[in-house]
Formats: sequence, structure tokens, C-alpha cells
Amino acid sequence: MKHGGLETIATIYGNTSGLKKHLLYSLEKVYRRKIPADKLITQELARYLAGLSFELGRQVGILVSRSGSVTHVIVGDAKGVFIPGLDDYPLGKSALRGLRFIHTHLRDEPLNNEDLSDLSLLRFDMIAAISIREGLPHTLYAAYLMPYGSDKKYEILSSDFYRLELDFRSFIRSLESEMDRSRTFNRKDRRERAILVSASVRPRYELEDSMDELKELAVSSDVVVLDTVIQRLKELNPKYLLGEGKLRELVINAMDKGATLLIFDQDLTPSQMRAIADITELKVIDRAQLILDIFAGRAHSRDGKVQVELAQLKYALPRLTGKGTAMSRLTGGIGGRGPGEMKLEIDRRRIHERLSRLEKELHSLSEARRQRKQKRVGGGLPIVSIIGYTNAGKSTLLNALTRSSTLVEDKMFATLDTASRRLRFPREREVIITDTVGFIRDLPKDLMAAFKATLEELEDADLLIHLVDISNPRFEQQIASVENILKELKLAGKQKMIVFNKMDRAPGEAAWNIVSRYDAVAVSAKKPETLAPLLKAIEYNIWESRLTYDA
Repeated sequence: MKHGGLETIATIYGNTSGLKKHLLYSLEKVYRRKIPADKLITQELARYLAGLSFELGRQVGILVSRSGSVTHVIVGDAKGVFIPGLDDYPLGKSALRGLRFIHTHLRDEPLNNEDLSDLSLLRFDMIAAISIREGLPHTLYAAYLMPYGSDKKYEILSSDFYRLELDFRSFIRSLESEMDRSRTFNRKDRRERAILVSASVRPRYELEDSMDELKELAVSSDVVVLDTVIQRLKELNPKYLLGEGKLRELVINAMDKGATLLIFDQDLTPSQMRAIADITELKVIDRAQLILDIFAGRAHSRDGKVQVELAQLKYALPRLTGKGTAMSRLTGGIGGRGPGEMKLEIDRRRIHERLSRLEKELHSLSEARRQRKQKRVGGGLPIVSIIGYTNAGKSTLLNALTRSSTLVEDKMFATLDTASRRLRFPREREVIITDTVGFIRDLPKDLMAAFKATLEELEDADLLIHLVDISNPRFEQQIASVENILKELKLAGKQKMIVFNKMDRAPGEAAWNIVSRYDAVAVSAKKPETLAPLLKAIEYNIWESRLTYDA
């Protein structure tokens, strides 16, 4: 082949062992053929391929772009053709890849299950098989995918090869247009579109609860959730986590619906992430990375930014072995943003240097926090810290108690930076009340380690207010998660009180029975008139209970 006056070697893919030079040359000549845009294949090229295939005793296939250029020439064996990687021809945002696959069948055989699987998984414009009789094309068998929501996944047709009448260009334009219209999202919406996936040996009800939380996390990260997939397994697939059959279904589902992202509820190993990304050709992240992404977008103080970047780099480091599709897809967008905007392909040496600088800066910031803490402790004011599961309403409560204006949003991890305010009581009493970062089940280890310095401030609190969203059906699991994190921080022995928030969303006797069972206080942080019992409880726990104890 010649490109710009230079002679280049055309690649023949597949099973080329034992082929003589003249046959290899004959195969290379296929690249010189050009198919008119309105033709599936020309009769001349079909006869040429049939003759070669007949002589070789092997199937021969070609991949053709919409411009009519042959992009791949592939040699198989007598039963099939193995399609090589198509990294240079990614799917992009279209429903179809823009390539058609045409191959020979040595006998008069229709398309088999493997052919139809390739059509679905690789999203070819069309797949066609030309059966051979006495070295010449005989019957054409073809199939194409149907739009999402159709009664069948694909349409199969057959015809005497020489009687085929098809304006290929017009047909594909019409098909792809119909496919785009059938997709379940607004094409003007530029946000990431995700399918959420959970595969585990845990009971299904636990998977469903966890999936509900993953959906909240995804929405908090401004992701459009197209679908959820749950598979309960007897044992996990070490390579893909999911079973391979379920993974194929997932790919087809993702392509039909126009997904750009797969979010797994379970933590993925680096090799699993790469394997799933390679087979799906989609960006793949796990729950830990999604949480890191949310933290990256919400950290505003220097403290928060340093801690998040430190956690992100520690997470990324083991995933930098080789530059596969999993890594190349993670720059930009969900899973690839954050303070510092560092590309994941950065080499290990530079990452280690950056980690060292960040850890020194974090130590410096911790020292500054320690000095501020000493001033507060030295001032003799009691410290009350509001803790709780993310989105329990901690910032709303802080604002209501102190008439301040900390950022409040109905999102998980809406605020990450600790806020401190003064709260005045009668008899010239004051406390410092702080709002901490929200807790969550299975907080990523790297993030937990990074935020321990911030959460160490809880050690000096005289009282912990454990705020719970009583309207959340998973509030009991959330209470347990917060208690586990306190144990991990060695703060389980701290004086604390449970406060149920959002009582206005859970009216009725059942809610008050829950409050009584936990010996808790009930409030609706958005209704200041409900806060009086809480203020009395804080005053009692800070001052009166100690007087009683001392007496």
C-alpha cells in the first residue's frame, strides 16, 4: 500500500500461519479496493474474496468503514473468523460503530450465534456472510440491530447474492437515526449517562439497599442514571466480577440506552477495571472512585483539596500499570476530575513526588489546625460537634441553631469543609458548635486515612450530636455505619446524643416510637420552632449533667 508516496506494509489479521507469500500479497491487495458508499460490497470484491477463501480453505473477512475503505483484512479458519481489537474505531456517542463486517462461509450456512453476538457486542452497522459454491459467491446472509424497544434485537435477511438490492448508505442513515430517537435520554443533555451495577454474594435485599444509595451518590455527582443491574452470585467472577453472560447483556443494554459510564457498587481491582473497560468500551469506575469524585468537586478549603487529591493519587497509583482503555477513558469527567487536574497517565515517580509534597503540606495544615484548636480549648468554651451520615441535615441544623448561612443542598456530601460557629445560651453560656464532613458506609480507605486528620478534631468535643435522617428507610444501617467509623477513630466512648431530624417527613406514632426507643431528641431542622428540646438537651449534657455527676 502507498500513503503519501511511502510504501507501507498492510496488516493481515488473524490466522496467517502457513500462508505462502503470493497468498499474503493477494490478501494485502484487498486494502486497495474501494466500495461505493451506497453498496454493501461490490460483486467484484465479493468474487475476489470468495476465490481467496476457497483457495485457502479458510474463512476470510473484511471490516469496511462508511466511506467504503477496507480497514481490516482478516483470515480465520474453516469455522470462523476472530475479530481483532477495534481501539482505533471507538463507538463514541453513536448507536453504531460505523463499520460493517463481511466474511465468507465455506459452506451454505446462515449466520450463527457467534456472528450475532459479535453484531450485538461490537455494534457493527451490519454483519454479512457470503456462502461459497465452486469458488464463487452464492447466498448472502446479513443481519442488523434493531432500535431499542423493538420486539426483536436484530433483523436477519438472506438473498441470492446477485439479486441483492440495498442502498446501504441510505439504509444505515435511517437505521441509526431511528436508534438515536429510541434512546432514553435527552441528546442535548451533556452529562455522563450511567448504568449502575452490583454483583455480590450478599443477600439481594442488601444489594438493593446499597444500590439505592449508589444511585443517590451518582445523582449527587450530576450523573444521569439510565438503569440499574443487580446480580447475586454464588461466587464472584475473578476477571469481570459479573458472570460473562450477564456482562454481555450489560454491554448490549448500555449501547442500546446510550450509556457512557458503568458504575460498580463493589470495589474493583485494577485488573477487573481494565478487563471490564476493554470488553465494554465504556468508562468504568467503582463506588470508591465515585465518592472520591464527589469529594473532589465539593472541597473548597485548602485542607479539603489537599486531602482529596492525596486520596485520589493513592487510589490511582496501583491502577497505572500499563495504559489500557480503562485508564485512557478516565481523564476528564466523572472519575477523572479533582484538585490539581492531574492526568492518571502520569508516571509513578512524579506521583510519588506529588504524594510526598501533599503529605508535607497536610502535616503543615494539621499543625495550623492544632494551634487553632488550642486557642479554642484555651478559651474555655465547650465544643459540640454535629456528626452523622451524609445528607442527614447537619449543615441545615447548624444554620438553624446559629442563624448562619453554611451551604445547604439536598445532596450527599454537599459540604466537606468543617464549619464552626458560636451558639449562645441563657445565663451567659456559650459553646462552639461544629459541622463535620458526612459519614458513609464503606468510606474509601484512602479517603478515610486522608480525613482522619480533620476528624481528629472530634477528640476535643465535649459532646457529639449524632444527627439521623428518620425519613430515610435505611436509618438503622446508617446509625450502625456512623458508630463503626467512631470506633475506627477510637471515639466510641465520647459523650453523645442521638437527634432524629426531618420529623416533618416521617409523621405519625411510629416515628415517635423510634425516637423513644433510642432515647433521642426529635427535630425538623428547617423549622426553628422544633429546636427548643434540642437546646435544652445540649445545655443539660454540657453543664447540668456534670454538676449532677460532680455532686
